[in-house]
Amino acid sequence: MEQPGERSPAPGPLRLVQDLVNTVDLESGDDALRTPAQLAAWAGERGIEGPGFGPGGLADVLVLREALRDVCQAHAGVDVPPATLEALERLLSRAPLRLTVDTEGAAAVRPAPGLTGPPALTARVAAAVVSAVADGTWPRLKACAADTCRWVYYDRSPSGRSRWCTMAICGSRAKMRAYRSRTR
Repeated sequence: MEQPGERSPAPGPLRLVQDLVNTVDLESGDDALRTPAQLAAWAGERGIEGPGFGPGGLADVLVLREALRDVCQAHAGVDVPPATLEALERLLSRAPLRLTVDTEGAAAVRPAPGLTGPPALTARVAAAVVSAVADGTWPRLKACAADTCRWVYYDRSPSGRSRWCTMAICGSRAKMRAYRSRTR
């Protein structure tokens, strides 16, 4: 799903997180993950295969998606709700990671072998987050401050303080609402 606007996609592994969260457009209600078959197809396009993409797996992935949206909103100054943290802990506990080292001595966190379905997707997301934390890009993946939008974007502004997915749409709406409330 594409959102109109001038934002470029998140770099590297963060793109998976951004793509997952943005499988639903909250304003229009368009959702690319309405059925287990749609989830299996979406995950397959990203190299995540195997059993587990049934109704229960879909429910877990939707919880993961919205929890990640809440975490991305925290990057703009909104606390993550305790229920979200509990849900993330539950999902992450089923998606173990392992540390790998290559011949040059570089270390990376990877999903544990044998994971399939939603745990494999969750582990890939977790590995992407660990990588982004290590390189300093994680706090720049944000959810739009507009409650009706909450689209996840990568903040490339020099100061890292942007609040809206696009200034032309959500930023303008917020500024117009603020102006109207001041002039009343």
